[in-house]
Order: sequence, then C-alpha cells, then structure tokens
Amino acid sequence: MQISVFVPQYGVIEAITPAFRTFNTANEFLTTFGKKPIFQVEYVGLNEYVPANNGEYTIKTDRLLKDVGETDLLIIPPTFGDTNAGILANAAAIPNFTRLHMKGARLASLCIGAFLLAETGLLNGKKCSTHWAHISEFREKYPQIEVEDGAVITEHDNIYSSGGASSLWNLILYLVEKFSDRETAVMISKYFALDIGRDSQSQFAIFRGQKNHGDADIQKVQDYIETNYEDKITVEDLVNHINVGRRTFERRFKDATNNSPVEYIQRVRIEAAKKFFEASRKNVTEVMYGVGYTDTKAFRDIFRKITGLTPIEYRNKFAKVANEV
Repeated sequence: MQISVFVPQYGVIEAITPAFRTFNTANEFLTTFGKKPIFQVEYVGLNEYVPANNGEYTIKTDRLLKDVGETDLLIIPPTFGDTNAGILANAAAIPNFTRLHMKGARLASLCIGAFLLAETGLLNGKKCSTHWAHISEFREKYPQIEVEDGAVITEHDNIYSSGGASSLWNLILYLVEKFSDRETAVMISKYFALDIGRDSQSQFAIFRGQKNHGDADIQKVQDYIETNYEDKITVEDLVNHINVGRRTFERRFKDATNNSPVEYIQRVRIEAAKKFFEASRKNVTEVMYGVGYTDTKAFRDIFRKITGLTPIEYRNKFAKVANEV
C-alpha cells in the first residue's frame, strides 16, 4: 500500500513526521509478527526541499507531488501559522489532491490540514473535524462543510480528518488498524504511549464564543451572558435585551454563534467551572453553585456532555493546585 505524506510549504514538522514514522514502524511490527510489511511510505511535496515551522527545519521529499501518478493514501498535515498564508503557499498542491482522489486515492487531513483539504471542494456537503481552536474560522470560511465539533476522527467517502494537535495520532492509529490489523495498531499505541481509544477532543477545548459575526445585538446578549452567567438567565430575559420576537431572536442567535441561547449559557457556565477546577481548591458543589447550577445531576450531565469528563475527572486531570482530601 502506497502512503504519500504531503510536506506542505511551511508545514508543522511535529505533524508531518508522525505518519511517516508510524507506518514504517508498523512494517517493523508486521515483520516481527511473521507477516509481510505492507506500507511503502514516502514524502511528497511541491519542491525537493521544503521548509517547515517557518523555516526552522527543512524536509527532503522523495518525489514531487506533480509526479505522483497514483497513491493509495495521501496524508495532508497542517501548515504553520496563519491558515490563509498556508493555503496561499500551497495553492499549487490543491489540484493535485483532487486529481489523486479522482484516481482512487484516499485523503486524510491532520489537524488544520483540513483547510487545505477543504480548498479542493471535496468536503462540500460532508463532515470533517479540525483543531477545536479553529472551528469557528473553518465554519466561516467553508459554510458548505459541517464540522463535527469535538470529534477526533471523521470518515466519509474515503476522506478522513482528525482533530487538533495530538489527535492526529488517533487518526494515524485508526488508519494503521484499518489497513493492517488491530494487533499492529495496539502495538503502535504501546510503543508510542498513545491512547488508542480516544474519540473526542472536547476535554481540551476552550470555549471562547463566536464573536466575529457582525450582529451587534447578539454580541450584546453574549456579553450579558458572559458577565452574568452565575445568575438565573432565561431566554425571555435575553429577548428583552434587544426587543425582538423570540423566534427571530433564537434564529439570529443560532446563525451568529452556532449555538442556541440555552447551549451558549451552558457552555459559558461550564467554561467558568473548568477554570475554577483548574485554579482553585473549590469542591464540585461549590463550583456548581458558583456557576449558576443548583441541581447536581444536571450539572454533572451537562459538564460531561460538553467536556467528555465528569467534574471530578476533569478536576483530577487538570487542576493546577493540589486537591485537599
């Protein structure tokens, strides 16, 4: 199976090398298990030598992308820094992604490599994932693509994508298992000390709220929620802030923030709770009341829905101060 790892101009080296190393390591394990190595792995790019991490590194490619007639899997890592600059620097690669996919190649984007993949138009009408910090930017730039908020891996029509940062490892492991076997993927996860079962990046996400929508009335409501989240807030309270009908308000709020008003309140409250767990010695009950909840079960259920962890699990994992027993 031919694996072509695209080396983008000014790519992120920490995202370029994992796939190359992992599939080669998979070959070593397959040999250990008495099986034949099945992966032929190569670096491909627009030039023979490609700068990475804003010129800090240089990677030598094995072939130019334009010379790749066919491949089984093309992996598209993220670029370093501004996404628009990354797209511009790699514009010549986009038609080749489409060409290879039309010839049967599977495509897999890692982290914000999804922006390069999205430029092909192949994701239109489909779902994908990307780094949680770039989801709002992605939705604004590619409204015809549905981003699976919090997803670590997506797969649709032989096109794969991963969430942010270390989530790329989960997609690589998934692909190793898909194209070899479970035993090899498990050995890879142990060798690199990776969590093979993680399916969400929600626990790492920071909710900042979509603010670049241009609707001044809705932003006023957002500011009110973020200032008064610990109080009892109803949708009617929010409607009264801008003096429109409830249906109109809810539609405008959803269009602007990609959340319903209730979801937005919940996410602001849970983000505040996360900060309390990270930086204070407050127990779960104290934090619950401090962010506006009075029902323990409701707080726990909403916290877990948004973060993927229970309040206690989150506190134990991310607390910056020692917890008192």
